[in-house]
Amino acid sequence: MSQNSTTCYTPPVQDMLFVLTELAGLAELAQLPGCEDAAEDTVQAILTESAKFNHEVVAPLNPIGDGEGATLKNSEVSSASGFKEAFKAYTEQGWQGLQHPTQYGGQGLPKLVATPCMEMVNAANLSFALCPLLTDGAIEALMTAGTPVQKNTCLPKLIGGEWTGTMNLTEPQAGSDLSLVRTKAEKASDPDATTETPYRITGQKIYITWGEHDMAENILHLVLARTPNAPEGVKGLSLFLVPKFLFGAQSKVGKRNDVFCTTLEHKLGIKASPTAVLVYGEGKGEVGPGGAIGYLVGEENKGLQYMFIMMNAARFQVGVQGIGLADHAYQRAAAFAHERVQSRPVDGSANHAVPIARHPDVKRMLLSMRAPTEAGRAMACYAAAAHDLALHHPDHNARKKHQAMYEFLVPVVKGWCTEMSVEVASTGVQVHGGMGFIEETGAAQHYRDAKVLTIYEGTTAIQANDLVGRKTARDKAAVVKTLCEKMRATVQELQACTRARISNGSPLARCAARFAHGRRICVCTHSNQPERGVCRQCALLKADGYHSGRLANGAGLAGSTCRKPHRRCILRTEDTDCALFCRPLLSTVPALADTVVNGYESVCQYGL
Repeated sequence: MSQNSTTCYTPPVQDMLFVLTELAGLAELAQLPGCEDAAEDTVQAILTESAKFNHEVVAPLNPIGDGEGATLKNSEVSSASGFKEAFKAYTEQGWQGLQHPTQYGGQGLPKLVATPCMEMVNAANLSFALCPLLTDGAIEALMTAGTPVQKNTCLPKLIGGEWTGTMNLTEPQAGSDLSLVRTKAEKASDPDATTETPYRITGQKIYITWGEHDMAENILHLVLARTPNAPEGVKGLSLFLVPKFLFGAQSKVGKRNDVFCTTLEHKLGIKASPTAVLVYGEGKGEVGPGGAIGYLVGEENKGLQYMFIMMNAARFQVGVQGIGLADHAYQRAAAFAHERVQSRPVDGSANHAVPIARHPDVKRMLLSMRAPTEAGRAMACYAAAAHDLALHHPDHNARKKHQAMYEFLVPVVKGWCTEMSVEVASTGVQVHGGMGFIEETGAAQHYRDAKVLTIYEGTTAIQANDLVGRKTARDKAAVVKTLCEKMRATVQELQACTRARISNGSPLARCAARFAHGRRICVCTHSNQPERGVCRQCALLKADGYHSGRLANGAGLAGSTCRKPHRRCILRTEDTDCALFCRPLLSTVPALADTVVNGYESVCQYGL
């Protein structure tokens, strides 16, 4: 049995609107300066159009891209069939510029509005979505650290989709340890005609997503490299803007730069996303010997600081990728379960075979897919709202608090939502049974695609280290205390509400105490016993994800059921909320809490 892969994903617009309005405070956000266009009716229209585009244009290309992949010939990469046309339509309709400034051609909408649109395109076609994702990161980096010339030249082109962006960090010998980066940058002895001081870049970069392709006329590479006499380690890295084609007159492309793709990685998944190995300065192109032409972004030796702007933007979006992929996997599994007829029901309600969706274990699996997906969506939108409040709230202290909340949640969104997507995609294969192991059903592609999400833009362990070492220990767990207070308030509201089951709050209340206790232990050992602290961090991150996701869903339920009894949860009922969102999510937390408290000894003592 095979499914029509072009129709298995339907963006859940009403669910998304529920999260934006009942949890993330869309109405309040729309009152702030700079967010006036985020009225609910406008946002609903935007999400509806995004859903239509991704369902009709992007999703049908997903199985095609997985089958064809990207192809390399003579250092040029051709994208899979239909991708180039879809990307043109994507950018012409303004989706690339949704959250970027109107000054450079964007629509200037809040991140909260852009987040469900990100989820849709990633759910529809993960390989396709990676190209605009990296471009978003390049836009953020240039907005923060670019010169006026770089901004005025590049941002309108990136936002308009004529050019795309990449992030060039690691090298064969470096991996995640960027202190080992060897790519060099020296001031050019033959300056060009622009007002920018050119550098000559030489070296090799690997794992460059959409590092070479035919979907846009130019590609802007943001490259970490070392200038002469730079300090050792990460403090000696600078950031350079290296275009595939130099900037010509009147914003046209000029000479072919000396940066070329030598190979494409052969990957487990995301096969239609070309992952390039790029070599700088082999004496090819049209810029003469000495290396590729690049331009310094910001100050020398502050490259990693600027790159983190791009990385944080990408990390949040990768978390949203996990949510989108999980939702697509769930929808595919649910559709299959309602179509596949097999075996009589165990309760004797029928004397003939029924759709497997009626069998208890299939119900359990579908529930275990849907619940964390919903929680991840709620968490990501909550984080996006914090980001917008940090930019637009009129009170300085409030902006600081919201910024701290957003920074705290980014590694949780990235780490937990991507780990969750692997589990959900795996369960989706299981729902299909033997057919899940057959590529034609599409379930296997979700599983293959999901795995990379836990790896790139920083592995789960790197996210956990960031969460504990920077985002928690730095402010002595101030954000955690705020989250604990919100948990307690949500519990009290649910327990006091006559329309909500009291059991909705009870598991959350029990886990809130574990959350605070585990956090105290982990932060303490991070400083005093670093090896033991590191062993605990991933378990803590996963527990944070369950807590934050359930907190977000609980707050949304309280808002819809208690404060606004006339507004019912979309696709939810009061009788199923506890079973659907509370118990399946939080039953995992006690084991994670025990791991945080006691699970380090065997790891620290293990030796080879």
